[in-house]
Amino acid sequence: MRLPVKRIALGGCLTALCLILSYVESRVPLPFGVPGMKLGLSNLAVVFALYIYGSGFAGLINVMRILIAGFMFGNPFSILYSLAGGVLSLVVMSLLKRSGLFGIPGVSVAGGCAHNLGQLIVAALAVESYNVFFYLPALLLSGAVTGFLIGSVTLPVVGRLKAVFKED
Repeated sequence: MRLPVKRIALGGCLTALCLILSYVESRVPLPFGVPGMKLGLSNLAVVFALYIYGSGFAGLINVMRILIAGFMFGNPFSILYSLAGGVLSLVVMSLLKRSGLFGIPGVSVAGGCAHNLGQLIVAALAVESYNVFFYLPALLLSGAVTGFLIGSVTLPVVGRLKAVFKED
């Protein structure tokens, strides 16, 4: 499969944007009461890619972001947690987008919640205890709030730029 140059360039730019946003998030700790909770700013680019070019392209951006950011700012465990959350999130968002029942903010909310659930599943397996699911209500709430914010910011951007980037 041969990708158009415009799509390759956009993929590089979105991956770079993800890395910049991941770095900013890693340097600015937020006082949420749950360890490891973040805004998920780099998901702006993933949701944008999902709506512009679809699941495969968004998945590529997501995996590249997770691997590169993990090697730069994290460790093997952070990569594993991020991959679990990122893959589950993208699967859920792709299915909901395809259903046509939800707009960008709704799809992003579900993605934020699924991301946190995926990470909790890996944590439960890693520590061999289901006690980590004690954090589920707080993480679902934070996933919903941050997912809504990410989706709400992405909505007008997709609306304005969809025609520009679809011309491959």
